[in-house]
Amino acid sequence: MSHVSENEYLKKILLAPVYDVAVNSELVKLDKLSAALDNEIWLKREDQQPVKSFKLRGAYNRISALTKEQLEAGVIAASAGNHAQGVAYSANKRGIKAVIVMPETTPDIKVDAVRSFGGEFVTVVLHGTSFDQASDESKRLAKEHGYTLIPPFDDPDVIAGQGTIAKEILEQNPNIEMLFIAVGGGGLVAGIATYLKQLKPEIKIIAVESDESACLQAAMKAGARVALPTVGIFADGVAVKIIGEEPFRLCQQYIDEVMTVSTDEICAAIKDIFDDTRVIAEPAGAISVAAIRKYAQQHHLKGKKLGGILCGANINFHTLRYVSERCELGEQKEAVMAVRIPETKGAFKTFCELLGGRNITEFNYRYANQSEAHIFVGIKLRKGREEYELIQRTLTDNGYACFDLSDNEMAKLHVRYMVGGRPPSLLNERLFSFEFPEYPGALTKFLETLGERWNITLFHYRNHGAAEGLVLAAFEIPSEQSEEFSQHLEQLGYQFNEQTQNPAYRFFLSGENGFAK
Repeated sequence: MSHVSENEYLKKILLAPVYDVAVNSELVKLDKLSAALDNEIWLKREDQQPVKSFKLRGAYNRISALTKEQLEAGVIAASAGNHAQGVAYSANKRGIKAVIVMPETTPDIKVDAVRSFGGEFVTVVLHGTSFDQASDESKRLAKEHGYTLIPPFDDPDVIAGQGTIAKEILEQNPNIEMLFIAVGGGGLVAGIATYLKQLKPEIKIIAVESDESACLQAAMKAGARVALPTVGIFADGVAVKIIGEEPFRLCQQYIDEVMTVSTDEICAAIKDIFDDTRVIAEPAGAISVAAIRKYAQQHHLKGKKLGGILCGANINFHTLRYVSERCELGEQKEAVMAVRIPETKGAFKTFCELLGGRNITEFNYRYANQSEAHIFVGIKLRKGREEYELIQRTLTDNGYACFDLSDNEMAKLHVRYMVGGRPPSLLNERLFSFEFPEYPGALTKFLETLGERWNITLFHYRNHGAAEGLVLAAFEIPSEQSEEFSQHLEQLGYQFNEQTQNPAYRFFLSGENGFAK
């Protein structure tokens, strides 16, 4: 890829014809969050675009740069999300043929949206069960039919299209001191940073990633682009394994810092945005606000003018259940913990009294033996981690063995719904978490692939409305068959991790005696 100079990027951004389709979105002050953090928090509302995402800018700018011959031949893109909708909308606007290749696992709501935006000009091709397979098919079709491939981020015209956001921000509030920008493939942050750093070099640009897909952070540390082995599925809009080549070059030159946020912090940010705007951001769209809260608290910022970008609002409705469960953990307004209490009358009442009247948000109890019980408990917090540490000391001083599960992903995702699953006797049991492509019949296919040779002793499945299904399963494995079973798992083709030593499992679900007293 030939590099574009800084001056050329300025020209491309200033002359980009994105307003044929895009709107100059509002930059709004988040009053409630500003008051809570004691800083001015400003949010660029890219959810106001016709396709509810900034991706329209880059897609249209790239298509507008095509020759007459390329337009007549048509375009193609591979995407399961906002880029697909941006290309479809742009193709419809220009009256050209577009083919959108999407994985078969793509939720119907996204497929229907692409067809709706594209109308008669767009054909949707469902291929494979992953983005990589859909991308390979798009390249094959482009070569076979002469279509022009419209990339989602690694292209100067796409980057310049996204950079028009920076032009608007400077016009709307030139006093912003720090700008937080979500990173997936890097097109958004590259375009904005390239423009802002040339016109207002003192502004601080902070790139933000999900800690489950931190490809830019990995590249910065290595000094070169590196491919992540896996990426998380929650913030699917930024779930990119390797940063784009041109975005990485620009990020190395123009961004000041890279940081990551957790799933719980993203959920809390979705709630923050809703509280101020009544808009429901998609997980990737809320990443910048999650970073603002985290950065302001970590660095004790006061009186600063901080900006973020709500880069998308195409959330799957069923994901809201998950967001609702996790947002207070992200805000440090709730903690979850495991506790051993005596199996005696009044023990639960005594336990509650030790909490000093605090609200218990969740309580899962399971009889363990004649002398003790194991509980999973959620506690409402008013003063964050400081208050939680006080609770832990109080319980420990009164003879209760306990440990924190607030950062234990398996406990929050699966075990909290399964407390009480301890077997009646010890088993040669091994526990695994699995991910597999989510589509009709996928769970049945998963079970068929596992086979029936080894007895399943525990199984938990929950669909979060995402492109991947999540399963927690335990198997009874005779010691002499352990190596054979491991080879069997490797051949299944599913991503998996062994969880047998996970303390949440050993305390609540295994046949052992929980954690040591």
